[in-house]
Amino acid sequence: MKTLVVYCHPSRESFVAAVLDAALEGLREGGHEVRVTDLYADGFDPVFSAGDHAKHLAEDADRTDIARYIDDLRWCESLVLVYPTWWAGQPAMLKGWIDRVWVNDVAWKLPSGKRRLRPLLRSIHRITVVTTHGSSKFINALEGEGGKRTMTRALRVLCSRRCRTQWIAMYTVDTSTELQRAQFLHRVRLRLAA
Repeated sequence: MKTLVVYCHPSRESFVAAVLDAALEGLREGGHEVRVTDLYADGFDPVFSAGDHAKHLAEDADRTDIARYIDDLRWCESLVLVYPTWWAGQPAMLKGWIDRVWVNDVAWKLPSGKRRLRPLLRSIHRITVVTTHGSSKFINALEGEGGKRTMTRALRVLCSRRCRTQWIAMYTVDTSTELQRAQFLHRVRLRLAA
C-alpha cells in the first residue's frame, strides 16, 4: 500500500522517535511504499488563521503553502500517525495539521444546499495510530479518550467506507521499563509489517 506516515514530536532523541523508526522498519518489511512527513522538522505552521477560516469553504482557495501535505494525503491508501498523547489528545502541531490539511475540497465537500459533508479521501483504506501515553489505560478511559475518537471516528468517516482503524498505544510510558519499551517497539514493527 501507498502509506503516508505523519510523525509529530519535537525531539528526534525521544522514545516516540524510536517508535517512528520501528514503524518505518515494519512498513518497509511489509513491502509498503512509504512517504514520511515530520511536522516539526518541516516547520509546519499549525495555526488555522483568520485567513484560513475565511477561505475554508471557498472552492478555489489558495493552499499553495500546504500543497505538499495535500498531495501526500491524496496520494496515500494508508495513513500512519506517530505521536505522543499529551493532555488526552494530539499535540497541537498534529491537530493543526488536521485543521489545515483535512479541509474543504481535500478531505470533504459540502455540496450547495446540503447539510451533510461528502467524503473525498476514498482512497484511504486504513488509519493506524501509534502513540504513547504517560497515564494508564484506565485513566485514559476515564478521560474519554478524545484523541482516540478524533483519529478512529472523525477522520475515518472522510475516508473509504471500508476504512479500518488500528490503535497501537503504550500506556504508562513514563514509568515503563527498558524491556517494556523494547517489547512495544517490537509490537509496532510486527503490526505494521502485517
